[in-house]
Amino acid sequence: MTTPTVLPHVDAVQAALTGGGLTVYVGGTPTDTGWAPPDKFAVIYPDPGMASRASLAGERTDFTNLVQVTCVGASVERALWVADKVRQALSGPLTVAGRKTWQPEDQGGPPIQRDDDVTPPLWYVPVQYQIQSIPS
Repeated sequence: MTTPTVLPHVDAVQAALTGGGLTVYVGGTPTDTGWAPPDKFAVIYPDPGMASRASLAGERTDFTNLVQVTCVGASVERALWVADKVRQALSGPLTVAGRKTWQPEDQGGPPIQRDDDVTPPLWYVPVQYQIQSIPS
């Protein structure tokens, strides 16, 4: 049995979101000169996860991690639209090779906020999801 890793789980979240019609970035937005943000998008910020023991045998086969999806839009309505699309895309189990996953658990997040440090200003709302899997 191999210890589970975080990247296939992050890839599964990204695939679910892009499959739901969203523009998705991982760990931040591009920093290229001249990059202009789309009017709505999502940014995934994953934690490294935790592999835990499934039994007294000590094999670390169960996996849990928290993924924050920051939903961004050029208006309040666009940011909330992204949040709705994220919820729809993460409403079922993820596909991770060799793993059986639970439906991502919506952990909520803080109220929507405006970012005036960018031009033009953007609205954003971070929503956190707990991801869990076991060997299949």
